[in-house]
Amino acid sequence: MIRTGIGVDVHAFGGEGDLALAGLTWPGEQALSGHSDGDVAAHAAADAIVSAAGLGDLGAVVGVGRPEWTGASGVAILAHCAGVVREAGWTIENIAIQVIGNRPKIGSRRDEAQAALSQAAGADVSIAGTTSDGLGLTGRGEGIAAIATALLTRD
Repeated sequence: MIRTGIGVDVHAFGGEGDLALAGLTWPGEQALSGHSDGDVAAHAAADAIVSAAGLGDLGAVVGVGRPEWTGASGVAILAHCAGVVREAGWTIENIAIQVIGNRPKIGSRRDEAQAALSQAAGADVSIAGTTSDGLGLTGRGEGIAAIATALLTRD
């Protein structure tokens, strides 16, 4: 059996400290606000694998109301969700993530980001970046969004 999932996450700038994105810390970049570290790439990837496994969405697994996830890193959330998906009998074949925002430039640390997210997911993760040509909150530089797709298999 093969299943695909889609995950989306969006956060506005306004958090404290440096930006957490794609499993990395980006010194000098403004942090995103959120219940956890606001890592939209890791969150979208986690949402995609949970969705593909038919387990609901990210909130169903690590919901905002659960205090143990307050301030958690995106890679910790992704790793936890990957474990839940595997316990449900699925194999994560790959995850592809598209980050949408004016900054930071994903290509400058792509290999590092892919390695961090792949380690957390226990599967191959690819990441790319794009802008929205000045449109919407990402285009106005108010935040960052990410869309992820995941491919899962089960015997």
